[in-house]
Amino acid sequence: MGIGITLIAVLGLIVLAYVGTDILGLHAIFGIALPYAAFIIFIIGFIYRVIKWARSPVPYRIPTTAGQYYGSLGFKQNKIDNPSTALGVAVRMFFEVFAFRSLFRNTKAELLKGRLYIGSSKWLWLGAIAFHYCFLIIFLRHLRFFTPKTPWLISGIESIDSFLQIHVLGSPLLYITNVVIALALLYLLGRRILDSKLRYLSLPSDYFPLFLIIGIIITGILMRYFFKVDITKVKELTLGLVYLNPSVPEGVGSLFYIHLFLVSCLFAYFPFSKLMHMAGVFLSPTRNLANNNRMKRHVNPWEYPVKHRHYEDYEDEFRDKMKKAGIPLEKE
Repeated sequence: MGIGITLIAVLGLIVLAYVGTDILGLHAIFGIALPYAAFIIFIIGFIYRVIKWARSPVPYRIPTTAGQYYGSLGFKQNKIDNPSTALGVAVRMFFEVFAFRSLFRNTKAELLKGRLYIGSSKWLWLGAIAFHYCFLIIFLRHLRFFTPKTPWLISGIESIDSFLQIHVLGSPLLYITNVVIALALLYLLGRRILDSKLRYLSLPSDYFPLFLIIGIIITGILMRYFFKVDITKVKELTLGLVYLNPSVPEGVGSLFYIHLFLVSCLFAYFPFSKLMHMAGVFLSPTRNLANNNRMKRHVNPWEYPVKHRHYEDYEDEFRDKMKKAGIPLEKE
């Protein structure tokens, strides 16, 4: 059910952008107003979520550990999976952010012929890391549209990304990341659809960003390899947005506005979705805290002095009533 709803929603966004630009001619709204609004929502929403998470008190150390603790006699500490120092936490966070270490350690449990089998599950890690790094490279490549002169770093990334020197139907060079990210997205989507357990647990919020990003990738590929778009006019529009002097050039084409509208929707949706794990991983107490509970005492700031009452005091106050009820007394 969630698959159909989210697919229809994304297709509806595509139709809305096409009708708004190609039929109604609302180029200024889809080319200027909506991108600005999406960017503002993204910035405010991102800051709000980070501040809200940062203000959440964490009185105790609750790191997720997957290795030997410091100080056990005869056992070597696992300083990455069970860090007890700030340096260990920094190393752990580095591998978590750049190598998805916890996902790499993920295992899969299956019940086959009445027996439980637990084994490695690396395909999810491979699909996730391929998608994230390709998305990052594609994002960096697009920065050339927002600078008057393409930085040397972006030119170098483009050269490496297209080093196979493959042309598609006489079109520009094929970017490797375009192929890899498409395959990674198909795998991540197919995994949710084909795995019955995962499909049962999936919500519309799990499918919507996938379909939205797939729409962005497809429209981007169509513009680069199949339907020509005037890059000069596209850059004129994007530079105008950056320098707060926006203008809508003629003849950009509705396909570009569909692509831009989907990107704007992704930006506006980002702070209120699970995509915020990009910032949340740095604020997660299960990841960013050292496991030093046995080395240092951590006092809960919410604790307050509690007035204790001993049994003798209780018996003194209710002795007569307890005696009438036949309750045995320590003192008569």
